Amino acid sequence: MNPAVRKIRMGFVGGGEGAFIGQAHRQAAGLDGGFELVCGAFSRDPHNTRQTGAALGLAASRCYHDWQHMLDTEALLPLDQRMELLVIVTPNHLHAPIASQALEAGFHVFSEKPAALDLKELLALREVLQGSRCLYGLAHTYLGYPMVWQAREMVRSGVIGQVRKVLVEYPQGWLSQDVAAQGNKQAEWRDDPLQSGLGGCIGDIGTHAFSLAEFVADQPIQQLCAALGTHIPGRQLDDDVAMLFKMADGASGVLLASQVCTGEENPLKIRIYGDKGALEWRQEEPASLIHRALDQPLRILRSGVGQPWLCEAAQRRMRLPAGHPEGYLEAMANLYGDFAQAIRNHVEGPDIPGVPGIETGLRGMAFIEAAILNHRGDAKWTTVQTGASLL
Repeated sequence: MNPAVRKIRMGFVGGGEGAFIGQAHRQAAGLDGGFELVCGAFSRDPHNTRQTGAALGLAASRCYHDWQHMLDTEALLPLDQRMELLVIVTPNHLHAPIASQALEAGFHVFSEKPAALDLKELLALREVLQGSRCLYGLAHTYLGYPMVWQAREMVRSGVIGQVRKVLVEYPQGWLSQDVAAQGNKQAEWRDDPLQSGLGGCIGDIGTHAFSLAEFVADQPIQQLCAALGTHIPGRQLDDDVAMLFKMADGASGVLLASQVCTGEENPLKIRIYGDKGALEWRQEEPASLIHRALDQPLRILRSGVGQPWLCEAAQRRMRLPAGHPEGYLEAMANLYGDFAQAIRNHVEGPDIPGVPGIETGLRGMAFIEAAILNHRGDAKWTTVQTGASLL
């Protein structure tokens, strides 16, 4: 990185010692050297916050006992010292309240998904964002992979022709047993509607599958027919999702998301079929994009710096030559890199090129509500609409 480029000062809410996703965010933000961690309210446990801050080399005065105190104190610091970007990696119920107050205080926000607990809360957050001069990003990390952008460009440029069918699946196995009863804190809060929101599996990973389908196919899902299931006795929220959907330009699709697929790790996968060919991408093998064309042998496009057959958007998101694995952290780092560039360029307005934002969050929340409403009711199809809450 050019040493003359100024680092963006960053603060964290959540992500204390023992929290996987907070550490992943810090590693991703630091990958290209564009950010400097200057403060944090890492945990509700003051000892955890102090210990995390010390381990990260922060001054004790910049390790805050709660996020409100952090926002108030940082706002009083000189402009060249206070944080510029707040990263939110807390349980879901805090995402919107923290983001709203941070935006009102003049801080940019990068939040873990979902953006809010429900569509009503999210629409209120959008109003705050639109009334500020700040930027907002959402951690739909899988949209940061280079070969996802390559697939989207191939769809846009007509390589596979008119899209007819989209199959997207996201099976996990980590909730195949009642791990919440065994003391798994991540499982505990995810099954609490007050902390997690309206959906379980559908909100946690179903929205990733939904956003990936809309992004790569380059068209919105308009209607869906959903079945949500709960396989573990006593579990409050869904752990299994299956649905059919219809897209705006006529494609039909199937979405499967489950956290009770025993033995599965994180095999998010999408297949898109057009009248001239098809594409397939798997998150567990992110460097490969399979292209099937009519009357031609199957070919596999591979990621890597300098591959002339890859589009500019994919090339820009790669760091290493072919054969050198890049994965989840690099995909998240791509989101952080585009966010840093937007801050340096003084981009105004909520949308950041290359970074999922409030509209992606609204689409995801509308998807959750439409699926729940359809599952509970007798209608064959339910429309995914972002203008007002369905529930």
